Amino acid sequence: MPALPFAAVEQPVDEGLRLLTAGAVDVISVDELRRRLAGGRPLRVKLGIDPTASDIHLGFAVVLRKLRQFQDLGHVAVLIVGDFTAQVGDPSGRSATRPRLTADEVDAFAATYVEQVRRILDFTPGRIEVRRNSEWLAGLGMEGVLRLMASTTVARMLERDDFAKRYRSGQPISLSEFLYPLLQGYDSVQVRADVELGGSDQLFNNLMGRHLQEQAGQDPQVVLTTPLLEGLDGVQKMSKSLGNYVGIEEPGPEQFGKLMRIPDDVMPRYLELTTGWHPDHVADVLARLRDGRLKPVDAKRMLARRVVELYHGDEAGVHAEAEFDRVFKAGDAPSEVADVAIPASEFADDGRVRLAKVLHLAGLVPSNKEGRRMIEQGGVRLDGERASDPDGEVSAADVDGVQVQVGKRRWARLHVR
Repeated sequence: MPALPFAAVEQPVDEGLRLLTAGAVDVISVDELRRRLAGGRPLRVKLGIDPTASDIHLGFAVVLRKLRQFQDLGHVAVLIVGDFTAQVGDPSGRSATRPRLTADEVDAFAATYVEQVRRILDFTPGRIEVRRNSEWLAGLGMEGVLRLMASTTVARMLERDDFAKRYRSGQPISLSEFLYPLLQGYDSVQVRADVELGGSDQLFNNLMGRHLQEQAGQDPQVVLTTPLLEGLDGVQKMSKSLGNYVGIEEPGPEQFGKLMRIPDDVMPRYLELTTGWHPDHVADVLARLRDGRLKPVDAKRMLARRVVELYHGDEAGVHAEAEFDRVFKAGDAPSEVADVAIPASEFADDGRVRLAKVLHLAGLVPSNKEGRRMIEQGGVRLDGERASDPDGEVSAADVDGVQVQVGKRRWARLHVR
């Protein structure tokens, strides 16, 4: 679904400031942001994304929606596709060095990222710049790299919480990881950012941008960070690798069903961070939840409908809710079951593969271990027949064309190709 046509919303400075800082973790500083908003010119609002996976989920959409708020108030989104930095690897929040991606992998991910971002940001000419940081980083040269490294110290780098923890515990830190915050900060110098957005785990990197801009004689950017959204488990950060995510391109019924599973105690966070609602509307819904006028299950349905509508259109939320009730309350199969291809090469060695692995290959479970657990608990059916052996193996012929159900809400028709 394309972004809505651009229409800048005229707002008094203080009201604009309230909208833009709602839900933020860090704003450095509020006074600087107010001054820039009062300046009367469109601000250049930078967001860097390293294309290191194929899908964007609701957790990452939080900062994208904050960027859209700036656009709707008349400012320019400067989207940095980190095709160069993605090959270095962002160390933020990591306890080990990230494996380097190839240029081909990064290019493939970048293409899907930009296409998905169109569901959130306004791509009207003049409202957005999309830049690849290889434009300036690839040709930096050894002299440029050394000049960049001379702008800070090892002690400053070890102020980063994740670096400090790894250093104390004896975990390796590569020199390229030390370089990463400098490369990200250099992006801000190159695009002359007025504001930089990022998740709260990006605070150190964003502050490095301020530092490098000051050294370059520029007015240092305002830094605004957004929360890291908990996944469907309500505990760990939303992540595709953990299987606790909602992708923005997933079908509406899938999004609806997943959101109905979130724990009640994280619902306020989801209402604030995933709906795009005005802060006053969020406050009203939360007030009704607290005093009992709105039941948690009804608030969850409201949330799920809203998210589906954001990514699939106004009528999609109602249809997704009806499908949810038909499948999960009545126990029927979905009206549409996705076709999923399993590579024939997976069956090449002896012609048989563990069913748990097939479930993982089909994307129905996040790991072989989870597939085995679901079989063990009786949660897997092949064409309606319950699978009982957690170590059971299947041939290509056993699963080709078979409809698989995992739990109450995951379905696929398998095809071996």
